[in-house]
Amino acid sequence: SKQGEAGTVAKKLISREKVIAMLGEVAPGRSLEMGPICQKAGVPMISPASTNPKVTEVGDYVFRVCFIDPFQGTVMAKFALSRGWKKVAILTDSKQDYSVGLTQFFKEYYTKNGGTIVGEASYGSGDKDFKAQLTSILGGAPDAIFASGYYNESGLIAVQARELGLTVPLLGGDGWDSPSLVQVAGKAMEGCFFSNHFSAEDTTPRIQDFVKRYQEKHKTTPDAMAALGYDSAMILFDAIKRAGTTDGKPLRDAIAATKDFDGITGKITLDEKRNANKSAVILEIKGGKFVYTETVAP
Repeated sequence: SKQGEAGTVAKKLISREKVIAMLGEVAPGRSLEMGPICQKAGVPMISPASTNPKVTEVGDYVFRVCFIDPFQGTVMAKFALSRGWKKVAILTDSKQDYSVGLTQFFKEYYTKNGGTIVGEASYGSGDKDFKAQLTSILGGAPDAIFASGYYNESGLIAVQARELGLTVPLLGGDGWDSPSLVQVAGKAMEGCFFSNHFSAEDTTPRIQDFVKRYQEKHKTTPDAMAALGYDSAMILFDAIKRAGTTDGKPLRDAIAATKDFDGITGKITLDEKRNANKSAVILEIKGGKFVYTETVAP
């Protein structure tokens, strides 16, 4: 995950291993390093989970199977307003394109539709102490806190918020989706919500079959990254079948033509910008588990 590493690995995979396609990366910062390399080499790249809009703007060989930040940020803003939370404070990881993007789109929808941002602070990935930022937003008496970063820092933010007497719910995006979130935060995350691509509680037979097979193999419940990774691979294999070749241009065209693909994370159609048009789910943290709350259509 060090800056520059993803680019180095992408070059090696293309020049030495002669890969016909690339599945990855997960985080937008790394995808933005890999994208131009794949584009230049004419090697299709499918990101399972990079939600930053810039990722597919790199070129026509770059795809994704997840929804994008404008949708995810809007979903959480809509959800906050639907719960009657009119005042929200925001904490952003200024070192992550993902977090910055999510904050931007949350703010745009939330403020346009009657919400007020009563405090805003930033931090950097790897930080451990958030007391100063949390103290600065305490005075605004927010109804909720939108913490748009990844699970490591968000878990610590929850713990320290509770220590300071901030008992309001925290809201986040799919970057929260890891068992580590609850391991780090414990009960501090109870009653908090985040948007995600998939719920293992979905009763659709194909999803339950995937969950069962995953549990048998890995002895754990699949998270959204597992489901998105699976969908990325299945869309690639489906495109190879339809193209009848693994050559770059016909394979690229076949991936681009993906329509109504029954994925584990929903029905996937790739639009003209090579982004997936699909629903999001909102999960609540209850009893240390991620519990399905609702599905939000695009």
